[in-house]
Amino acid sequence: MLKREIYLSRIRGFYDSDLIKILVGIRRCGKSVILKQIIEEIKEKGIEEDHILYINFEFVEFEDLKDYKKLNGYIKEKIKDNKKYYIFLDEIQNVEKFEIIVNSLRASLENISIFITGSNSKLLSNELSTVLSGRYVLFNIYPLTYKEYIELTGKNSKEEESFWDFVKWGGLPNRVQFTDEINIKDYLHSVFDSIILRDVVERLGLKDTTLFNLILQYLIDITGREFSANNIIKYLKSEGKITSTETLYTYIDALCKALIIQKIYRYDIHGKAILKTLNKYYMTDLGIAQIKNNNFEINKCFAIENVVFNELVARGYEVYIGKLSPGEIDFIASKSGRRKYFQVAYLLSDNNVKEREFGALRKIEDNYPKYVISLDKTDFSQNGIMHKNIVDWLLGDD
Repeated sequence: MLKREIYLSRIRGFYDSDLIKILVGIRRCGKSVILKQIIEEIKEKGIEEDHILYINFEFVEFEDLKDYKKLNGYIKEKIKDNKKYYIFLDEIQNVEKFEIIVNSLRASLENISIFITGSNSKLLSNELSTVLSGRYVLFNIYPLTYKEYIELTGKNSKEEESFWDFVKWGGLPNRVQFTDEINIKDYLHSVFDSIILRDVVERLGLKDTTLFNLILQYLIDITGREFSANNIIKYLKSEGKITSTETLYTYIDALCKALIIQKIYRYDIHGKAILKTLNKYYMTDLGIAQIKNNNFEINKCFAIENVVFNELVARGYEVYIGKLSPGEIDFIASKSGRRKYFQVAYLLSDNNVKEREFGALRKIEDNYPKYVISLDKTDFSQNGIMHKNIVDWLLGDD
């Protein structure tokens, strides 16, 4: 089993904390595996099994516990003494009013440590924040990074075939057990269908799956490019779907809440302000993008840009598009008071391309690290701006 140290290293310091530990991520990205790895580490510390309670609300044997009052009673019956109990509630969004029960347990029992997971951004909602009022710590879980993909599959990390397989079919852990493209597609379609059915249709009540598909296909096609509501409405009209701007944003918001896509805002580097206009969208998993794409091949230039974005958020960075006057920087990545700038290119094929990528970074007057990421194997670093081969960068340390 792949040990997902990139997340475990962040969570370990909270194992015994009374803060509620929330792990949120797209379906099948590996949240349950991480919970089981936490359980194993807790057992290694000498915690007895009867002080560890794991409930997965997608398992039929826990069907009755989706009633939050029954869940409350069930858990309290398991608490027999004053020793520490570790409670793991997997896919808790299946429990009605789960935020009430979680907060009630935390408030009424002093000897418990609660871990919860979920597959949609209801776990990030305002009502949850209000009920828990700062008494939780959130961990975003993502599909496999390229380094994790290599570790899990045992493939040669330097082979182009390995890299492009990752770019094309994404990083959902279970998909790597399939080698036949038909099987991979069938698996990814099943994941996507379950997301739409459970996290969108059932919970949000938006039932026009054809509209979802059309909007998602359009967003895939413009990955890494500025979003325009007017353009997508024109596209939908050409496909026979007359849609208002309000409806469009409702469906896009639903795709974000289902964690299929991620919105990224622009940051004015000179004005030092976050801008809410001309944002972009990136896919949480490129395998989902592949099966929902109208074209036979995804644009590789924007696909590797998506890979870089996903790697940055997996490493725990807050990511923005950098606005310059004129022009822009592909990504500004911030973490713990540190900042890095990134330009992403397919290949630095000639001097014009090099000047475009390096020139944009030269306009930034601060001294934070600046990187150009591309598929080139020759090092083109210049003027303090570092050039990295994308595979080397993905395999390297943060």
